[in-house]
Amino acid sequence: MTTLDVTGARTSEAADVITGARERIDALDDRIIGLIQERMAVSAVIQEARITSGGRRVNLSREMEVLGHYRDALGKPGTSLALTLLELCRGRI
Repeated sequence: MTTLDVTGARTSEAADVITGARERIDALDDRIIGLIQERMAVSAVIQEARITSGGRRVNLSREMEVLGHYRDALGKPGTSLALTLLELCRGRI
């Protein structure tokens, strides 16, 4: 299989651009995953502190702030992204 086949490009120049851009996307995805894992860890610290102090694990008003922030920054799809992120960071309820 050639680079043209893998990228769907019709020229070798376009295939080179696509290959380079895909490598950049893969690197960005690795960074995003790392940041999400870091966010999950920080969220666990917050939840533990809240529970230890007699509070609830989840603060719904804070979650609404997060949803609004993502919606404002990214539009409607941002809300879906934030919901998934919040679900990941909540851990098992």
